[in-house]
Amino acid sequence: MPIIRYQGEILECKPGATLRDTILKYGLTVHNRNARYINCRGIGTCGTCAVKITGNINPLTRKEKWRLNFPPHKLTNGLRLACQVKVMDDIEVQKFDGFWGEESF
Repeated sequence: MPIIRYQGEILECKPGATLRDTILKYGLTVHNRNARYINCRGIGTCGTCAVKITGNINPLTRKEKWRLNFPPHKLTNGLRLACQVKVMDDIEVQKFDGFWGEESF
């Protein structure tokens, strides 16, 4: 089973599981501050679950390409939407500051 390293925690999931759903299952969140309450609930339209991932995951989805093309995001930043990411193998996930998790760029 793939292992996810996130915020000092080690999470496990089945291959192909959605990253956002797995993180929530463990009682953690992929959102910063008020984005915990104001987000699209995993349909890929708000961009508040943007994270940086190291490891084997699915290619960018059409929804991700669309949403990550609008400010404050840029496709070139290398962020992914946790709600669109399918975990295939062990990964490390980093969440940055800012409402959309964009404040490292």
